[in-house]
Amino acid sequence: MNVVLLEIFSPTVIIVVVAVIFLLFGGSKLPQLAKALGQSKKAFKEGIEDGESDDTAKPRKSLDSVDDEALFEEARRRAQQMRADETKKIER
Repeated sequence: MNVVLLEIFSPTVIIVVVAVIFLLFGGSKLPQLAKALGQSKKAFKEGIEDGESDDTAKPRKSLDSVDDEALFEEARRRAQQMRADETKKIER
């Protein structure tokens, strides 16, 4: 099994794979492809960092101390706000 894994990363296989990619996409598309891949990787890392910082920055309150009516009222208010935002988007 170890021999097969080493053969996959041999220089010959890598050269063949690069040549096939070059033939499929052509020389003009490769820089665009590399740029898009780099931007996607950067955006993914930023998203992960933002998600981690959001989790540590805002400790959530316990819902035990919140009244049920207050929760329903907040849900109604947010639903109305979402409907208003959707209506504004449609009007544009």
